[in-house]
Amino acid sequence: MNFEERVLNEEKVFKGVLLDVRKATVELPNGKESTREFVVHPGAVAILPIENNSIYLVEQYRFPIGKQLLEIPAGKFDEPGEEPLECGKRELEEEIGKKANTWTYLGYIHTTPGFSNEVIHLYMAKDFEESKMNLDEDEFLEVKKIKISDFEKMILNNEITDAKTIAAYTRAKLLGGI
Repeated sequence: MNFEERVLNEEKVFKGVLLDVRKATVELPNGKESTREFVVHPGAVAILPIENNSIYLVEQYRFPIGKQLLEIPAGKFDEPGEEPLECGKRELEEEIGKKANTWTYLGYIHTTPGFSNEVIHLYMAKDFEESKMNLDEDEFLEVKKIKISDFEKMILNNEITDAKTIAAYTRAKLLGGI
């Protein structure tokens, strides 16, 4: 069966620095109409940096949930059409102050398809050179290097709950990169 919904009309509800909220009227597969509210997102890249059986994470405060999280470095595309690998290289250097010489594409994830079109491309990075952190003026974080065995325990203990972090690690492990 085809479950596709046909857009009858769409309006912008709010356009901010990051969020672009829309409301659409759609025709359902059974011919009835319904409303869909969703966020249009520019897309992002997340990087799983692995060195000497450890993973580099960043700890930062996440306002929507009101707490600090441990996550892999990540960031949104700066411009439409930006290549995911270039975005990943920029974000890795900005957030942990390292450049990687080995990059492996791990695929992509849809983060919250119930209300957003956000896609995050995932990479594993290895073989590092020291560089310099270059955080945005509104970005505050601390870099942590966690042993993989401790990292796995932290996932199981709900100390690491960030979905992109868990997805990138799982993909890397399944692909034999860990």
